[in-house]
Amino acid sequence: YGHSNQLRQARAMGDYLIVGVHTDEEIAKHKGPPVFTQEERYKMVQAIKWVDEIAPGAPYVTTLETLDKYNCDFCVHGDDITLTIDGKDTYEEVKTAGRYRECKRTQGVSTTDLVGRMLLMTKAHHSNIDEDLDYRKHTDNFGKGPKGHSPWTGVSQFLQTSQKIIQFASGKEPQPGDTIIYVAGAFDLFHIGHVDFLEKVHQLAEKPYIIIGLHFDQEVNRYKGKNYPIMNIHERTLSVLACRYVSEVVIGAPYAVTADLLDHFRVTLVCHGMTEVVPDKDGSDPYKEPKRRGIFQLVDSGSNLTTDLIVQRIIKNRLEFEARNQKKEAKELAVLEAMKRLEEEKH
Repeated sequence: YGHSNQLRQARAMGDYLIVGVHTDEEIAKHKGPPVFTQEERYKMVQAIKWVDEIAPGAPYVTTLETLDKYNCDFCVHGDDITLTIDGKDTYEEVKTAGRYRECKRTQGVSTTDLVGRMLLMTKAHHSNIDEDLDYRKHTDNFGKGPKGHSPWTGVSQFLQTSQKIIQFASGKEPQPGDTIIYVAGAFDLFHIGHVDFLEKVHQLAEKPYIIIGLHFDQEVNRYKGKNYPIMNIHERTLSVLACRYVSEVVIGAPYAVTADLLDHFRVTLVCHGMTEVVPDKDGSDPYKEPKRRGIFQLVDSGSNLTTDLIVQRIIKNRLEFEARNQKKEAKELAVLEAMKRLEEEKH
């Protein structure tokens, strides 16, 4: 949702937004291994409602040549500087030419912070952190933030405002002839699996109006376990609202899809993906009522990507990154010791 907010601000500065997305190779070279593949990232960015077009395989350093190639008047970036592997400002050329504009970074979120939350697979952010020794042990392992406190609190630093929700919301009411489709879930770490699913749901009707029912954090934790959800209800709300297939979000929807909910929103179809349906607290089927009405449908997105798999990718990347660093450190240590021995032999 931080990226989406940046794109929303950029789109407001002009009439047509083209988003340059780097290849896996470019990212690995300058930043480290990406979590999503370039194909996944192309599709994810294209699904954000403020994006008109994507430029696949965009160079890491933005040049005037790139802007001219896509007939762009200027480019936009957040107010955090990005540097190349050699430490140069990647926007130097366009800044000098006066074809650069800046937007505000979303407070309280960073990819690094989210990665930290994923690496902490404990229930700590659903309980009292002070009492969780395992949690504190992990926070120490994963390093400290710039202000001396650990960024891996699991509790988001993001503060939701009504203004931010208004900025992200479509503001469109259902129109006569619209098919009102209801989909409930956690939609945690909004990803390509979610996009594929919502695209399929969107294709079920000529004029779809998709309402997403987002479950509260404690509810998600009940049926997902571990320290899910990684993102809290406010973050998940914005992530879902940024998707072009979504018309409305129910924040903190009931787990069971009730008659009241169906009647209130005049729902004509209720969809669920191919993931397991966990029974409600009392052991009942949360989709009992839509099934009774004959308006329930399972939708196969064709994607097998889940939030769990993303977390696994993150952990794998982290372990590889640590192993690489340890190797590098061992090599540097060996060189230093060899030099020290040479010095001693000289004397």
